[in-house]
Amino acid sequence: MNQPTPAIIAQDAVRRLPRPALLLFCLAYVVPGFVGREPWKNADIAAFGYMFELARGVSSWLHPTLSGQPPEFDALLPYWLGAWAIRLAPGWIPPDFAVRIPFALLLALTLVATWYGVYLLARSPRAQPVPFAFGGEANPKDYARAMADGGLLALIACLGLAQLSHETTPALAQVAFTSLSFFAMAALPTRPFLAGLSLLIGLGGLALSGGATMALLFGAGGLGVCLFDRGAPAEAARTTPWLGIRILLLALGLTAALAGWLDLWRWRISPGGLASDWGSLGRLMLWFTWPAWPLALWTLWRWRRQLASRHVALPLWFVLVAAVTTWVTPSSDRSLLLGLPALATLAAFALPTLGRSVAALIDWFTLLFFSGCAVIIWVIWVSLQTGVPPKPAANVARLAPGFEPSFSVIAFAVALAATLAWAWLVRWRTGRHRSVIWKSLVLPAGGAALCWLLLMTLWLPVLDYARSYTAVVRGVLHAIDAPGCVESWGLTRGQVAALVYHGHLDVRPPSSPGTCPWRLTPAELSPEMELALDPRGWRLVATVRRPVDAKDTLLLYRKAAGE
Repeated sequence: MNQPTPAIIAQDAVRRLPRPALLLFCLAYVVPGFVGREPWKNADIAAFGYMFELARGVSSWLHPTLSGQPPEFDALLPYWLGAWAIRLAPGWIPPDFAVRIPFALLLALTLVATWYGVYLLARSPRAQPVPFAFGGEANPKDYARAMADGGLLALIACLGLAQLSHETTPALAQVAFTSLSFFAMAALPTRPFLAGLSLLIGLGGLALSGGATMALLFGAGGLGVCLFDRGAPAEAARTTPWLGIRILLLALGLTAALAGWLDLWRWRISPGGLASDWGSLGRLMLWFTWPAWPLALWTLWRWRRQLASRHVALPLWFVLVAAVTTWVTPSSDRSLLLGLPALATLAAFALPTLGRSVAALIDWFTLLFFSGCAVIIWVIWVSLQTGVPPKPAANVARLAPGFEPSFSVIAFAVALAATLAWAWLVRWRTGRHRSVIWKSLVLPAGGAALCWLLLMTLWLPVLDYARSYTAVVRGVLHAIDAPGCVESWGLTRGQVAALVYHGHLDVRPPSSPGTCPWRLTPAELSPEMELALDPRGWRLVATVRRPVDAKDTLLLYRKAAGE
């Protein structure tokens, strides 16, 4: 018999996650990575540099610059948020931590908007489970809550979300406003006024974060879903579909006008992107979206008769736009990031259709993978602290020469508590109790959160040493007797930001007027920079090498006397 929906779910299977446990779990995922670390290379420290310059009042708010260089991404709002946070923060809060506060809220917005987006899509009539002949099928509201819990777990489980969602870059702002736009389009049939406000903020914020074209593409897809979705008679009784269409058209028009007024339209298709390495792109897709992508494919197969329905068509459009953008633009991972909330939504709709054998396979693979990763993290940390076993510590000393291990009671306690919580979660998952549809994603999400938390506690000192520019800046300051004006020749935006913030140096572009007594260049200059660089009158005084990367070396020159 052909069922109207592939979801056959009883009421016992839609118990929701306890709210305190879910909130604590999200908090444990959001906070690590924003607390206790230095700005990292390259995008993290570069974006912070533009925020710092805006907060100091030495850069234009409509055209941010860093030592004369415009940002790599034509975004405004993320830099404004960071600059406002620096200005509003008390003096005892370091600027690099102050900018992380609004970005932590953006990550929280991503999680909340994804949960509510899945919830509203699961409430749509064509997403409901099959009604039983004698009753006992899942209540629509309970079913939607359980599905939303599963979608949130699927998003947190995505491996590619961890690092990029904890950096203070336009990419995090883009995924947050994309998630808000996704929620708004899911809410249009039943909550048009809330959806309209969210849509204006989401699409407008995405345009101001460097994704004006993506905003219009997402909005156009939502418009198509409104036009062609004919499977919601109950919703149509509450509000006409033309109201949602008018709201979408208004939001699209205002977003386009805003982007045109601020000159935010940029053609980002890379000629080399179309001929990129398919192997590396495929590997990125596989690991970055794991474990959501196999579940999303299963959803498309099992719900193939409802592909035009809102709960499948809307997230599918968001995923397709992000995937094509990943293929044709140079920043592939940050483009793919925008598709993760929608991909997690598709993964959630696979849960009511999974068999026990598939769920068991997911559990065992996840258990072995993340438990193994956690053991490796603990073994290397113990080796650094005690020297036993000796080989991991020797490898770290070889890869990060000069690093001195340190012990933090707080970091150790948090890491130990997280590990014990993982052990309890594994025991609970393998125990005999009633099954719920989000059960298969508890271990993937818990394992991803555990490993991220362990990295941000036990490994944070060595990661800071390896990924920050503080050691380089100290080397430069040690060689400069009187810090002041420094010419920058071929330095990256991240290097310039680190010199300005950590070293309090006045870094100027080569074309700036005036005479600087110091000049900094990378050891390997581009041919164009070598031709433009005039070595006469300059004397090499120091070579500053980044400890973990011999290629990341700076040459410090001093102007000869009398020049």
